[in-house]
Amino acid sequence: MKEKVQVFGRFLSGMVMPNIGAFIAWGLITALFIPTGWYPNEAIGALVSPMVSMLLPLLIAYTGGSAIYGQRGGVIGAITAMGVIVGSSIPMFMGAMIVGPVSAWVIKQFDRKIQSKIPAGFEMLVNNFSLGIIGAILTAIALKGVAPFVEVMNRVMESGVGFFVDHRLLPLASVFIEPAKILFLNNAINHGILSPMGIQQVEEIGKSIFFLLEANPGPGLGILLAYCLAGKGSAKSSAPGAVIIHFLGGIHEIYFPYILMNPLLLLAVVAGGASGIFVFQLLGVGLTSPASPGSILAVLAMTPRGGYFGVLAGVTVAAVVSFLVALPLLRFSGKGGDLEESTEKMKQMKQESKGNQNAEKKMTPAETVKKIVFACDAGMGSSAMGATILKKKLAAAGFGDIEVVHSPVSSIPKDAQIVVTHKELKERAARSNPEAELILITNFMAAPEYDELVEALKNKQTH
Repeated sequence: MKEKVQVFGRFLSGMVMPNIGAFIAWGLITALFIPTGWYPNEAIGALVSPMVSMLLPLLIAYTGGSAIYGQRGGVIGAITAMGVIVGSSIPMFMGAMIVGPVSAWVIKQFDRKIQSKIPAGFEMLVNNFSLGIIGAILTAIALKGVAPFVEVMNRVMESGVGFFVDHRLLPLASVFIEPAKILFLNNAINHGILSPMGIQQVEEIGKSIFFLLEANPGPGLGILLAYCLAGKGSAKSSAPGAVIIHFLGGIHEIYFPYILMNPLLLLAVVAGGASGIFVFQLLGVGLTSPASPGSILAVLAMTPRGGYFGVLAGVTVAAVVSFLVALPLLRFSGKGGDLEESTEKMKQMKQESKGNQNAEKKMTPAETVKKIVFACDAGMGSSAMGATILKKKLAAAGFGDIEVVHSPVSSIPKDAQIVVTHKELKERAARSNPEAELILITNFMAAPEYDELVEALKNKQTH
């Protein structure tokens, strides 16, 4: 079930994340040039509405369609999205997420049935007219059927969210958001659910608190600071570096393993997240666009004029509360988070489950290894950092000719011979590329598996 939820969440966020640059461009124009912005400008501010109502939904639909059926799927996805855009008075992000992939699937099924029956020389004619005709039909269906349905669903969601906002219950969202993040659903929650609601709120009032619910770096910062004081072994030594990567670099995945080593720390991030949201709501602050990655620098860049104090106060309170809850849990639970002990225990359990504690696993000989892939949920944050660390270690050991790339765990390149990923993503990695050897880690920065891999390449085998 966890794997299925991760895959579905990754698919939703996968339609938004490649277009984050466009969202940031729109957010900057909104923050700077609307009447209440830093530099009000009527001419440039006129870009805000067309971008949010047309450009962004079209990009989402194209990305969703291309994920199903390449460029042809992207084109028909964008065509169909015009139906929900014209048929609605609200930004159609949800509608674009629906019609983009669905219309691409429809043209894909049509092509499968008709391709073998096309006479030689008529391929281009049939392909162009089939896409045009089917696209026109689907656009009309989207205009008359999908757009009204999505508007109704949007009103239902608005009333539900409005209840929590009006009754000051929004901090309760942390009870669901923080545990889901630890299961690597952070991108799905932020870009698949919260961002569409936030963008619509920005259109109405110029800012949205929804962009701060998941992206707040405060709760994770508190956890890492607690490990700096009360951690043990490599968990304590790696925590200061993780603080910089998390808080300034915006890679939240860096602190997930620290919580997985001691699940009681979920109480700390939930308390920190709820406290931060309470302060955000109390001071009436929000962002103008998704903060991606969730760095304090990105958060401040998307903060509208007059909101800096409230945003910094919420982040600070979240960090302090998370730290104060996590510190006694680490000290009195007797689990300081020794990564070496956790890794060794995990290996022993794995061997015992196979009934062979002395088993050796043969690895691809070093001279034939050409490509290693570091995979994470989105393929943009923790995997990019891990690939950089691994690449440096391989180069120092004389394996600089081995290509090391980062990738989403759901689309690992087929020519990858070795795949490095977090143990929570094991099933998805194995499904994505069953032929590659999997190396599972628990900590992105200080994983002993990095050095073990280098040694294994030297010795042409690993234990």
